Amino acid sequence: MAAIDALNADDPTLFAGEPLAQFQGKRATAWALGLSPDASIPVQVATRAHHLRRWEFPRADFPAGRPGYLRWRREAKKRHRSLVTDLLQAHQWNEADTDRVGDLIERKGLGSDPDTQLVEDAACLVFLETQFDEMLTRLGHDHLVSVVAKTLKKMSPEAIAAAGTIDLSSEAQMVLQDAVTPPAATPPPITPPAITPPGITPPATTPPKGDHPPDRD
Repeated sequence: MAAIDALNADDPTLFAGEPLAQFQGKRATAWALGLSPDASIPVQVATRAHHLRRWEFPRADFPAGRPGYLRWRREAKKRHRSLVTDLLQAHQWNEADTDRVGDLIERKGLGSDPDTQLVEDAACLVFLETQFDEMLTRLGHDHLVSVVAKTLKKMSPEAIAAAGTIDLSSEAQMVLQDAVTPPAATPPPITPPAITPPGITPPATTPPKGDHPPDRD
């Protein structure tokens, strides 16, 4: 853990007086242990390294839009895996445990592997804790509601409950609430039945003489 923290200590962006990537790593591990006190060592290492030297791989280096974002995210995870693999090998970790940490960082098995879900939960909670207000300023309320709603779909019910304990600005709390509780669907308009005024005989509905309804097939 100390070696990962040392590698993240050069992040020029500060959060709460600490290098951002270092803070995010520590908080991710804390969230994982809070959700699962028996979290495995590979989970703890993967959460600590989930943003390993992230500032050296900026989003701005990739095209704008969702395809560019998804490509950047995939490549960032691969880079984090490569960096932590080199670090663990230097500390004589065995191949199986090293590969396990790498798989967790890349979120392999998300949806079926409880450890991968735990790492994803921790990463999502750290995002809400450290990047929410900045993204609100940049994206605005409605766009961020969409982003957070997609984030919540990847989180476990326990992690979503934990998100409610994060100290957020009032504006960010409104975004989170709107993302958790989507607006109710608008019911279709109701067409009132036609009413025939009293004293007026409605038109006949029987076919005219000589005509008949079409035969059924």
